[in-house]
Amino acid sequence: MNNIVWHNHSVTKEMHAELNAQRPCLLWFTGLSGSGKSTIANALELELHKLQQRTYLLDGDNVRHGLNKDLGFSDEDRVENIRRVGEVSRLFVDAGLIVLSAFISPFRSDRQIARDFFPEGEFIEVYVSTPLAVCEERDPKGLYQKAREGVIKQFTGIDSPYEEPEAAELVLDTSVLSVRDSVEHIISYLRSQGRIS
Repeated sequence: MNNIVWHNHSVTKEMHAELNAQRPCLLWFTGLSGSGKSTIANALELELHKLQQRTYLLDGDNVRHGLNKDLGFSDEDRVENIRRVGEVSRLFVDAGLIVLSAFISPFRSDRQIARDFFPEGEFIEVYVSTPLAVCEERDPKGLYQKAREGVIKQFTGIDSPYEEPEAAELVLDTSVLSVRDSVEHIISYLRSQGRIS
């Protein structure tokens, strides 16, 4: 690390943001498998696109096909998974984008590491707080059933813990809220914070 020096660029994050006519930020969706994180993030990105906002969506499964394909699901690998996603998200935010990251990210300490990459107000934690019973009933990938049968080990919510956020900026329970309602809540929040017009 002694021979590595940070190189300052002529085009700054502020210049990117001005060109994009938005205030960049990271929306970090966290919650159990099947809670609706990816579904809401996808619907939100589409709505932001209609509003001519510049965005990028990072999804847990998709990132594991490429950037994080070398990682498993041990606690150590989960920590590294979230650290890498936090770093990539920071780069996209520096480019002036509104970034949506949808990851179970079960540990508070890992989410705090990601939050610490950003200045105050730029990391927006969206806790999709859908109850475990509802997530298991949905089980869109059949993972809960496999976890209950012992086929999958260290599955969050079954034999690996999920630590709920203590002070998320937004809390959405999709057992009560529709996807449309959830998106509207987030859009309203972004407007109230001056992130979008």
